[in-house]
Amino acid sequence: MQIKNLMSEDLITVDKDQNLSDALKLLRKHNVSRLPVTNHKELVGIISERDIAAKLGSAKYESMPASRLHISSVMVKDVITVPQTMQLDDVARLMLDNGIGSVPVMDEDDKMVGIVSKADFVTLAVGIAFDKITVKEIMTKDLKVVGPTDRLIHARRQMMESNVGRLPVVDDDKLEGMLTSKDLMRAFIDFRKKVPEKYQKSQIKELLVEDIMSFNPTVTTRDATISEVAKIMIETGYNGLPVVEGNDLVGIITQTDILRLIEKLES
Repeated sequence: MQIKNLMSEDLITVDKDQNLSDALKLLRKHNVSRLPVTNHKELVGIISERDIAAKLGSAKYESMPASRLHISSVMVKDVITVPQTMQLDDVARLMLDNGIGSVPVMDEDDKMVGIVSKADFVTLAVGIAFDKITVKEIMTKDLKVVGPTDRLIHARRQMMESNVGRLPVVDDDKLEGMLTSKDLMRAFIDFRKKVPEKYQKSQIKELLVEDIMSFNPTVTTRDATISEVAKIMIETGYNGLPVVEGNDLVGIITQTDILRLIEKLES
């Protein structure tokens, strides 16, 4: 299958000279996690919730409000793109090799005609073939976790170093909640709005994981099928589900794990 048959043609873009507040409004309005960035309708970058969380939590920008940050200072400039005739498994492999969540799709005139994300690939994981594969066969067991009383700046660093968009929150091996890059992004933005600039540098260190994490997260089990998990992800928009046995966290299954499975089956 060519990627043009899977991509989303409903392109939501943001101009590089707009400010970060404009991007935040678009992300929220359209419930997406990343936006292609354009300049005179030409693709020049891409911006994601993870990029924003990383930038807003850094020392360089820690006291700068989103309204003063331009898209061009936050976006990833070296954008990997794919031709619309590229095969599904080749696109999946490219995304996995580069650790990216989406790729803009270009036509023969190098014009952006769509975008494909891990979430699009997950829609393929519903059906007979995926009813026969269980979570325990592909889930990630080597977990990066944080505790409820860990500082947010520590959690942000964990996400960046591990190149993940979510972290299970664990206390005494028990799953207490989930923390995502979306949570971090919103927390840093709200912090800037509520705390006077002169106090931000000291008070940002007081923000804790338990202040913003999601409690009672949707979970799955090792014996659930990939088809069942894919349906939950499609219905909820969640990018990953903790895998539990009783109350104990034993793994996590993410869109990346499903993408890796699809690439293997397609190739």
